[in-house]
Amino acid sequence: MKNPSTTAPRAGLDAYLLRRHGTVLGEPGAVPGEPQPWTAQGLVVLEADLARRGYVLTAPLRAALGRLRPLDLAAAGTRLLRGIDAMLGADRSHTPLFRRFPEGVPSHAHADYSAIIRGYLLCQASQVCLLCERTSLEAGIGALAPCAHLLCGDCYLELVEAGGDHRCPLCHTRLERKRRLSTDTRAARNAARELRSGQQLKPLRLADPEDVDGLAATALAALLARQTPLSPQDREDLALLLHHAPADPAGWLPAEIPVRETRATVLAALLHRDREAARPLLAAHLTTATDVLRLIWAWSGAEPDLLPETASTLRLRNLPRPLRRDLLAVLDAFPAGTLAEDLRRHREPWLRVGELLHPYEHHARFPHAAAAFAVLRQSDLDLHGLGPLLREAPAPLRVRETPGGHGRLTVETFAARVEHALEQGDLPAAVQLLARRPGELVRRLHHLLRVHAAWLPGEPLPAELAEALPVALRAVAPGPLLGAYGRLRAPREYGERRLYFPRGRVASAHARADRGTPVPAGLSAPVCALIEAELLRRAGQSVQGRERYEVAVLDAALADLVVPFAERASARTLVAVPRGSVQPLPEGQRLRLFVHWMQRPHQRVDLDLSVAFYDEDWQFTGLCDYTRLVAGPRAAVHSGDYTSAPPPHGATEFVDLDLPALGGAGARYAVVVVFSYNDVPFEDLTDAFAGFMALDPAQGAKRHRGAFRPKDVRQRLDLAGDARICVPMIVDLRSRAYTWTDLNVGSGTGFHNLDRHHAAVGSLAADVLTHFAPGTRATLWDLACATAAAGSDEVLVRDRTGRGLDVYRRGADEPVSAFAERLRARHESDRRTERPPDDTARLIAERLGGTRAFAALVHADVPAPAELRGTLYRLYPGPTDAAPDTLERITAGELTARFAPNG
Repeated sequence: MKNPSTTAPRAGLDAYLLRRHGTVLGEPGAVPGEPQPWTAQGLVVLEADLARRGYVLTAPLRAALGRLRPLDLAAAGTRLLRGIDAMLGADRSHTPLFRRFPEGVPSHAHADYSAIIRGYLLCQASQVCLLCERTSLEAGIGALAPCAHLLCGDCYLELVEAGGDHRCPLCHTRLERKRRLSTDTRAARNAARELRSGQQLKPLRLADPEDVDGLAATALAALLARQTPLSPQDREDLALLLHHAPADPAGWLPAEIPVRETRATVLAALLHRDREAARPLLAAHLTTATDVLRLIWAWSGAEPDLLPETASTLRLRNLPRPLRRDLLAVLDAFPAGTLAEDLRRHREPWLRVGELLHPYEHHARFPHAAAAFAVLRQSDLDLHGLGPLLREAPAPLRVRETPGGHGRLTVETFAARVEHALEQGDLPAAVQLLARRPGELVRRLHHLLRVHAAWLPGEPLPAELAEALPVALRAVAPGPLLGAYGRLRAPREYGERRLYFPRGRVASAHARADRGTPVPAGLSAPVCALIEAELLRRAGQSVQGRERYEVAVLDAALADLVVPFAERASARTLVAVPRGSVQPLPEGQRLRLFVHWMQRPHQRVDLDLSVAFYDEDWQFTGLCDYTRLVAGPRAAVHSGDYTSAPPPHGATEFVDLDLPALGGAGARYAVVVVFSYNDVPFEDLTDAFAGFMALDPAQGAKRHRGAFRPKDVRQRLDLAGDARICVPMIVDLRSRAYTWTDLNVGSGTGFHNLDRHHAAVGSLAADVLTHFAPGTRATLWDLACATAAAGSDEVLVRDRTGRGLDVYRRGADEPVSAFAERLRARHESDRRTERPPDDTARLIAERLGGTRAFAALVHADVPAPAELRGTLYRLYPGPTDAAPDTLERITAGELTARFAPNG
């Protein structure tokens, strides 16, 4: 069989490597030897285009591109620029300078590149060295003359000491003088005005094609081990990486895939690729009847989420007879009562699947499966010849006689028994039942405590629950565990607005007043303490058998990042900010919001970018949309209303927000909304995305159409799914922060705009801010503190300003739990220093150099030390990304997955 890696789409692999690792796959058409003369000139054009987007080529990658033939370089450069533009959302409106290469090379490209590079140096001296690929800690970074390639002081000193005619080690251009180029020129200052203070170039590295299979295997293993549902972007990555998996799944498929939707996707892909090799794996990986249903959904080409909208429209694919028998055998191996209950949970889908499986044809061979479908269909046992076989039905199945003397099977479900106990206030009986299913016990934890508080007010935690809870907590997945922790950690009031997030392919929420009995602190506090102890235990278990971290570095601002949840419904974004998280707005007085879309041929779609303004009490105060292009004294300005977006270019709308002017006009909150005015769902569009850029006053004055600046894009999200109204974020004008919502509002039918929906939008925004108020949800700070305290005896915490650095050291006799509590509450640090942010970052880098470390950062602005090992989580890219491959990079979802049950 042909190796799947040789047939995988090149474009998908390029995009994955660029997005996740900042690397570029080597080109097969490279010619060994010296750089080609015409190619060397063309590289200058490519470097200028990349610099405009905030990227630079490191030495190995530049050398590899320089060995390409001119036409191959044109193709590779265009592909690279398109990949970067696609990440930033600039691919639809961008016209690259590279379009005329190699016939003509603009004479000003060299000067443009030089001015841009020197502008970056004026904004931030700690750029990356393109030769050693790290940020120098002591000797600064400078640009060579005349090529403007960046070198650190150490590499430049080696260049000078080597003697000779002093050529650039990257492009071999003869240097004009034996010193680096000054940055303080008029062109550099003009370029610096278009950059924000501290902005850094992102290095692009060369990926060795021989290492791609190993990289793909590592990434695939991480996705399969994930304990939380995959986001849309992760699901795309999974499909791509499965192309690179070896042909024999028995050799690489893990014994357990925790997320059942992921499991079904993988098994279906393997069955389509090689059915005979995949069939022996089914019995071990399909552990519930719902697993079988998910597999059939994935086999038929649908998402295995079993949502009702899919069940009604999906055309099921026929099952080959051997596969049908395999699935019936899997079902028959489950206890009859459990199987019948599982089938009833998804009754309509199973009725359709039963038409494919034909369970009654094999009732003698698979009696439990036949009995479960008899319960589901309420079949007449005698009519189908099942009476003699199933008259003695195993518990909890019972035969109910009909008036005509025929028998039908029934089952009393687990959920019904639990609800009956809770209605009677019999908490011990409910706990005894739920203890059999730890996940259900933890999901219902708040409800159990509420029932206890209502029936026995003032009483302590019941003994039955106190005994069952530690055992259940050890077995439950991180999602329910952290959900219960967030629900119980903050005091709740009677009648508070409670937000719910129903399952779906798009993120939506609804709220209602909660009239239930509040859980008193005397009940919630001991449960929270048990959960914190369990998180610490899991963190300690995850580092057992491995080398401990010598030091951990945390950002205090991790407390603003909510633990990811409902990732299956998360939109694809440029920066993976978890829903509900609060982030400071970029420096500057203006934001430029944008929405871009392109409709299909013979279709008309009118998207509208709108902003609603509310006061302190969430009273609607105004708007900026197609009905009001200018709000206040030009505090908000709309670029104009497009009513269609035909291919090939589509349409883009902008809204500029002057933050101080809006605050002065009495607005406290600005809610960003994208409407599909004529009620066309986003999923029907060829392309649609929204986001925002940060502008300085000079840039904000440029309100002309098409003012899209790729390097200034701070966030973008794709508009997708069966939704018509999207609320990407809520801006707090007073605190200069935004809450990332990534939510959709119910729309009904008809035409949609703020005039119709501003009350619903304001109500949703107010409920979201209340739901995600500080201290009410589990955060990445909680997970990072548990990981650091359990895995290291020294922890460095950088405060929100970037100036303060607290050092915590675990005492010789200090329990890990006490150390974790001191760290989590930020009490009694062993030492604190106050320095400028750049100096604090360098101090952290010096401590990390040559160590095994755990780092959880919001901004990866710590210079990359040499010989750094360990684990890194970061939200925003930066110099830390230049660390060697010995540093494991993880996402927020992967950090959460490290708290999976581990015995």
